[in-house]
Amino acid sequence: MLIRRSPDILPSEITDQDLYLNRRKFLTVAGVTLGAALVGGKTAPAFSALPPSMAVGESLLAAPSAFPNLRKSPLSARESPNSLRDITTYNNFYEFGTDKADPAQNAHTLVTRPWTVRIDGEVKRAQSVDVGTLMRWSPPEERIYRLRCVEAWSMVIPWVGLPLAAIIQRAEPTSRAKYVEFTTLNDPKQMPGQRRGVLDWPYVEGLRMDEAMHPLSILAVGLYGDILPNQNGAPLRLVVPWKYGFKSGKSIVRIRFTEQQPVTSWSKAAPGEYGFYANVNPAVDHPRWSQAKERRLGEFTKRPTLPFNGYAEQVASLYSGMDLRRFF
Repeated sequence: MLIRRSPDILPSEITDQDLYLNRRKFLTVAGVTLGAALVGGKTAPAFSALPPSMAVGESLLAAPSAFPNLRKSPLSARESPNSLRDITTYNNFYEFGTDKADPAQNAHTLVTRPWTVRIDGEVKRAQSVDVGTLMRWSPPEERIYRLRCVEAWSMVIPWVGLPLAAIIQRAEPTSRAKYVEFTTLNDPKQMPGQRRGVLDWPYVEGLRMDEAMHPLSILAVGLYGDILPNQNGAPLRLVVPWKYGFKSGKSIVRIRFTEQQPVTSWSKAAPGEYGFYANVNPAVDHPRWSQAKERRLGEFTKRPTLPFNGYAEQVASLYSGMDLRRFF
């Protein structure tokens, strides 16, 4: 494929105040007590969809931030984020249903505190850690990233993310670790979509070690400056912005380092349609639709899809010498 120059990636711009403050009313309506939500180790309430009556730009109530003094990363894209409504009501999260609105309707059943993550496999010492520990290992940053779904729609999302490389370094993988496997929660009582055989649960995703160590790779713990809503993968979601969105395992409970390439959920379910690498590539169509263009939520016309979702300058070297038409 032809690698085109990506748009400049500059320090994140200040988001429009109405957009940023809109999360405050959302949290108030949801009944969230943020003080105990992220660091205190207590059970955090679930999030649901924004009320239909709420519009971006309304007068909003103040609330304390879950991430005071949040650092704005220079790796953020210089693009305006989608609204909180877009991001929280249009989701793929099959553990809660296969329709886009299902996660916002059903994810209130998920309890995200306490939450521990098992780190094992090819590491010097297997251990279980909570989200607060991960945040101490890798302090959160604002990362405004493009998100491109394999279904040919896209968004721009202001994540709060933990740089994955710092977590991997603290995990101390051995020299045999070539891949990182991410396993998500398997609990049909909390996740009603798992009562159907849509996939072979639990959901599993993976990265090559150099992909996982890349500075753009993060574990998201929030968006729009506050804690991650349940429907967006709370409390811990993988975000790799140059790959299709299905690579973003949600509600992660295990990080395992392996010598062999992990068998991922979608490549297992439909190997002819969803590959392990899943790099955004407009030159390689899905068997049932074109990937050359995408529909950004909130826009009426389609826009061209960029190689590696616009991050080619940063990541194309990871795949030097590989046939990107073959290694989807």
